[in-house]
Amino acid sequence: MYATDPTKKISFTRCITNGDLVIVYERHDSMKAVKVGEDMVLQNRFGVFKHSDWIGKPFGSKVFSNKGKFVYLLAPTPELWTLVLSHRTQILYIADISFVIMYLEIVPGCLVLESGTGSGSLTTSLARAVAPTGHVYTFDFHEQRAASARQDFEQTGVNSLITVGVRDIQGEGFPDEFSGMADSVFLDLPQPWLTIPSVGKMLKPDGILCSFSPCIEQVQRTCESLRSNFTDIRTFEILLRTYEVRQGKMDGSRDKEGGSLPCKRKQHSIEGSSEQDNQSSASVLGRPCGEARGHTGYLTFARLKCLS
Repeated sequence: MYATDPTKKISFTRCITNGDLVIVYERHDSMKAVKVGEDMVLQNRFGVFKHSDWIGKPFGSKVFSNKGKFVYLLAPTPELWTLVLSHRTQILYIADISFVIMYLEIVPGCLVLESGTGSGSLTTSLARAVAPTGHVYTFDFHEQRAASARQDFEQTGVNSLITVGVRDIQGEGFPDEFSGMADSVFLDLPQPWLTIPSVGKMLKPDGILCSFSPCIEQVQRTCESLRSNFTDIRTFEILLRTYEVRQGKMDGSRDKEGGSLPCKRKQHSIEGSSEQDNQSSASVLGRPCGEARGHTGYLTFARLKCLS
């Protein structure tokens, strides 16, 4: 995470202090965010971990419980925060987030407008992208969600880069104070086409809009509204396919469950080994994960026309 105050900047070299937020990594599919308290303990299936043992250790440290089991203490990067934050709404994940930041051409110093804030997954990554001199103004019509988002941004140390407002952007549009100032605008709304006229006023010439919609019908109506003042209109769907890689034994080209797997077999030059032993030797196996995440939504990008 980036923060304007150097004493609060989180890095892998800074040591953990009382009150810090850390990501406790138990395994690749089990992590949680924990606020460090000197007199607090964490209890999980691996035993009891004293927070006092964490203080003074650098992020990335391996710490042990009373049972001799261990976890890792990781810095709350935007990527990890996306995986552990409370889901007040459906969130954007890493594949969509990275694509959005690249196609919105967000760099340090940019001013970005966002609606709605939701759980703050994208907002956190936007803050890192604009740091240290840019700013993200994010709006949500739901007051309690906005308040919860503010608390999260304070915990992760990016609150100086983010301003959270309560406003119905779909009905009222963005505040006039941002007219002609925004480098990029991101919309995650049920009816984004209603906001297009306001977005056109907020963006700088050649500024870029991205609208996230789960349904193709929403995309079609949004694109119709964009054609009058925007150009370079494109829609993408990001599908992420992950693989599970592990070491195991194979018989020919099939694993123990009978499935065909791509692999790279470790070569063994043990004298006297038979051909049958070689066929059942240890191999590195790779297969698609059974719970791969599919469709999340459509990303529509458009660039504001420059008036001659």
